[in-house]
Amino acid sequence: MTNQGFQELIWQKAKELYRPMPWRDDTRPYYVLVSEVMLQQTQVDRVIPKFESFIATFPDVASLAAASLGDVLREWQGLGYNRRAKYLHETAKKIIKEFGEKFPTESSDLLSLPGVGKNTAGAVQAYSFNQPAIFIETNVRTVYLYHFFTDGAVVDDKTIAKLLEATIDLEHPREWYWALMDYGSFLKRSGQGRLKQSKHYKVQALLKGSVREVRGQIITALTYQNMNRQQLASHLTADTRFEAALAGLVKDGLVEETAGKLHLTK
Repeated sequence: MTNQGFQELIWQKAKELYRPMPWRDDTRPYYVLVSEVMLQQTQVDRVIPKFESFIATFPDVASLAAASLGDVLREWQGLGYNRRAKYLHETAKKIIKEFGEKFPTESSDLLSLPGVGKNTAGAVQAYSFNQPAIFIETNVRTVYLYHFFTDGAVVDDKTIAKLLEATIDLEHPREWYWALMDYGSFLKRSGQGRLKQSKHYKVQALLKGSVREVRGQIITALTYQNMNRQQLASHLTADTRFEAALAGLVKDGLVEETAGKLHLTK
């Protein structure tokens, strides 16, 4: 397929497959950042109601920065991977302290924010500031693998990035990425994802039976009341994963122990 033919196809798919989302209706950088962090390990359909609830509680960077981490974790309930909420909270505080509440636009500044990697920074630049940033995520990989690597070869992100640079619409990068996301999602749902061809593709570990499962249970339990270790273990009917899960939460700064009582970080 030629680059021009590919571009024409993507714009056609943009019309056919567009999905309305609250962070597309309003592309302010705070909204885009919250949505991108939520979407890192969670499907769009699950994220939309959580995003709307989160924004209603913390409508801007200042309100998020002023909240306690415990309050943020309570609002995050149901999304899992609670370190994402901690990073988002720390990012809000850094924007207030170091950027005067003004959202950074430069890649180097965005990458200095806690938990913000190249893909998240690129998404903020493209979606909020309409800059032709180059970033690769699952749906982007899906589209380029499907159209440019039909021989089944394993491909790394650098190769895909070169194709993206050659085909991206420099005048309309925001809408271009929306089109890639919607088309990539369609291809995956249709069983045409070919993600095993990606050198960077990893299957998400199962939640059931994992330490991550118990981490989530601990966060949920402490959302409602503080407990000592014995009470918490009893409350969860905890197994051998309990100590590892609790130790990880303490190390990550999500849970603290004060006067013998465990509680969400204040």
